[in-house]
Amino acid sequence: MSEFLSPIWLSLKVAAVAGIAVILVGTIVGRLLARKGFRGKAILETLLMLPMVLPPTVVGFFLIVIFGRNSPAGKAIEWIFQQPVIFTWVAAAIASVVVAFPLMYQSAKSGFQGVDQDIEEAARVDGAKEWKIFFLISIPLASRALISGSILSVARALGEFGATLMFAGNIPGETQTIPTAIYIAIDTGNMQMAWLWVISIVIISFVMLLSVQRK
Repeated sequence: MSEFLSPIWLSLKVAAVAGIAVILVGTIVGRLLARKGFRGKAILETLLMLPMVLPPTVVGFFLIVIFGRNSPAGKAIEWIFQQPVIFTWVAAAIASVVVAFPLMYQSAKSGFQGVDQDIEEAARVDGAKEWKIFFLISIPLASRALISGSILSVARALGEFGATLMFAGNIPGETQTIPTAIYIAIDTGNMQMAWLWVISIVIISFVMLLSVQRK
């Protein structure tokens, strides 16, 4: 039973941590770029959306280069936490954040672009601070898009495979998520476990997507 449940719990843990990070950062960045125009904005947005279209192995390669033990970031992390980030569940969470971020960012940006600027401007005229406008006006009015983006990004984080396999590896009980567990189960001919994990992730993903359709 533990062999079956371990990848599920780890996947949910990784998806939850990645989802929180993606929702917070994606909402803030989406709000900042929703209406602002500046030189280089198209290039910046292209870079933010790039993980959506890049092969997962390429994303994993860049993560290894950026956070590997020989990189400045990797050395700093190892010095602070006394262990490298690569081949840990944190690496799986980072990989999930990178691939799920474009979904949240695009949804947040679209949601904030749909907010009536006259309402926000009226609040400014009344003396409301920007943070109050953001939390009390912008977010509630863009809530449908934000909720949809949140659910879709968490679902994407849950199903991340390629970048996670390269960056976090496939260590049972440590970094083995449902997608990597399915891959190994099929590769070793354990079709019963593969089916159980497939059914599990299909049910979880179906419930998430159904909740989006009902919004």
